[in-house]
Amino acid sequence: MAPTRLTFGSLPRPTEEMILRDLIGDVLRTLWAHKLRTFLTMFGIAWGIVSIVLMVGAGEGLRVGQAKVAETLGKDVMIVFHGRTSLQAGGMRAGRVVHWEDQDVGAVASASPDCQYAIPELEQETVRTHSNYNNAALLVTGSFPEFGYIRSLNVGDGRFYNWEDEQLGHRVAFLGTDAAKQLFPGRNAVGENLYLNDFPYTVIGVMAQKKQDSSYDGWDANKIFVPFAAMRRDFPDRPPGTSTTFDQLLVTPKSVAQHEACKHEVRAALGRMHHFDANDKEACPIWDTVEEALAFRQMTNGMKYFLGAVGIVTLFLGALGVMNVMMVAVRERTREIGVRKALGAPARVILKQFFLEALLIAWLSGGVGLGIAYGICYLVNLAPMPDFFAGLLPTRTTSVLACGLLGGAAVLAALYPARKAASVDPIEALRFEAGS
Repeated sequence: MAPTRLTFGSLPRPTEEMILRDLIGDVLRTLWAHKLRTFLTMFGIAWGIVSIVLMVGAGEGLRVGQAKVAETLGKDVMIVFHGRTSLQAGGMRAGRVVHWEDQDVGAVASASPDCQYAIPELEQETVRTHSNYNNAALLVTGSFPEFGYIRSLNVGDGRFYNWEDEQLGHRVAFLGTDAAKQLFPGRNAVGENLYLNDFPYTVIGVMAQKKQDSSYDGWDANKIFVPFAAMRRDFPDRPPGTSTTFDQLLVTPKSVAQHEACKHEVRAALGRMHHFDANDKEACPIWDTVEEALAFRQMTNGMKYFLGAVGIVTLFLGALGVMNVMMVAVRERTREIGVRKALGAPARVILKQFFLEALLIAWLSGGVGLGIAYGICYLVNLAPMPDFFAGLLPTRTTSVLACGLLGGAAVLAALYPARKAASVDPIEALRFEAGS
C-alpha cells in the first residue's frame, strides 16, 4: 500500500483565536518566571492609583464636610444687618443710623429679581420664659415660615409654624433642642404650654439635633421661634427701634451664580428706601455665606488638584518602572527573540507579546490599586468623623481619570520596549550573550 503523503496544505492553519491564546499564555509564563520583578513593578503602579484616589477623596471629604457644616447656619443665606452710613448721599449727612422697617421687605422682594427670599427677623433676649416645669433665659426670634427652610431648622418632632399661624398671629412656638430639654425636662414638649412674658404659647414642634459651628446671634438649639406677626405684636423692637423696625433681613439668591446680583439689588433697594449710597457697605453690612462657601470651595479644589498631581506623578514614576523592566526583559531575552525571528516569527508577533506584557502589568496593578483604594475608603468611613470632614469620598470622575491616566501611562510604558524588541536583528540576536 502506498504511503500517505502529507502536504502543507493539509495541516490545520492557526486561527487568530489560537494565536491570541498562545500569546497570552506566553505572556503569563514570562511574568510568572520573573515574579519578584513583576511584583515590584506592579506595586509602583498600584501605589500611584491608590495615591490619586485617596488624596482626591480626602479633599472631596473636606469639601463636603465643610458644606454640610455651613448649611447648619443656612442654605445660601445672606444676613443683611442695619448699620451707620459712611458716605453722604442725597444731601443726607454721613454717620446716620439706619434701621430696617416692615415696608422694606416688600420693596426688596419686588426690586430683586435675582433673590429667592427676603424675610425679616426680629429678636428679643429679655423675654421672661417659663413653663409649668422650669424657667429659662432664652432668645426669642420671630420671622416668616420660610425661616425654617432658610436657616436649616429641621423638624425633629411636631411641625414648624406655617402661613396660617403667621396671618392669624397664632401664639405658637417651635423650640430648639436644648430649649425643649431645659423647659420640659424628661417630657415631650409638643402640645405643652409655654409662657413668654406671661403670654401663653403652645409648643407645636421641636427642632432636630443640629451641629452648628457659626452663628450671628447664638446657637439655634437655645432659641424659641415664633411667627413674625406674634413677635411684632407681643415683643416689638426696643428703642432706639420702633414698633415697625426689625433686626436683620435674611436674603437668599435664586442660584449661587446670582448671589452677587442679588446682593447688589438688595443694597440698591434699601439705599433708595433709606437714602444712602448703594455702595456704602457700612450702612448695609452683609454677611455673605455664599461668598465664604465659594472661597472655601476654591481652597479645597486647589488642595484636591495638588494632591491629585502628587498621585499622578507617582503613577507615571510607576510607568517608568514598567518601561525600565520591559527594557531589561528585552535585553535578557535577546537570544530568544533572535531564535523566534529566525524560525519565522514576524515582527508584529514580537511587538504584540511585549506590548501585551506591559499592558497586562499596568492594568492588573491598576485594578488592584483601585480595589485597595476603595477598600481603604470604606474602612476609614466606618469610623466616626469630625464635623468638618465627611470621610474619604472617591468620586466616579476620579476613578475614570485614574483609569485614563493609567491607560496612557501603560501605552507609553509598553510602546518603546515593544518596538525595540520587534526591531531586533535575528543574526545579531543569535550572537548576543546574556550579561555582555
